Amino acid sequence: MKDLYVSWDEYNRLIEKLAIKVYDSGWEFDAIVCLARGGLRVGDVLSRLFDKPLGVLFASSYREQAGTLQSRLLIGDAIASAQPLPGPRWLLVDDLVDSGATLVEVLPALRDRYPQLQEMRSAVIWRKGASVAEPDYAIESLPTNPWIHQPFEEYDHMRPSDLKKRWGVAR
Repeated sequence: MKDLYVSWDEYNRLIEKLAIKVYDSGWEFDAIVCLARGGLRVGDVLSRLFDKPLGVLFASSYREQAGTLQSRLLIGDAIASAQPLPGPRWLLVDDLVDSGATLVEVLPALRDRYPQLQEMRSAVIWRKGASVAEPDYAIESLPTNPWIHQPFEEYDHMRPSDLKKRWGVAR
């Protein structure tokens, strides 16, 4: 089980491939809900491409040991959006399904909280082999369950002072 390192170019290409996969399915949906933080970039791009409103639901299970150890899933109380999301069909997006616990818990929670929701499908870039959940749309299946190093993770251990050093900006 080697780690998987993903560049910005590859990451953006995979999001575009995910958009094409959803589009080619012919499924019509009314809004997109992304799971923050990992699904924020995916949700933003898909919202722009499909011209659909975007809601953000905060969910967190990787909080311990610098975000490398999964613990109990915490789900935000509500979807953050400028206005209520329209329609009965929503696309739930995230970067990946790892254990699958997030999808297993979030889907019924959303159905309970939003009674107008009649159909929800899920879309991710990566599905790990250990996942107990099967997303409706996924681009890469990873049977060996590698740790995925995404390009934005460099900011996890960086502070603004580090950026100043990187760019040679004086105080």
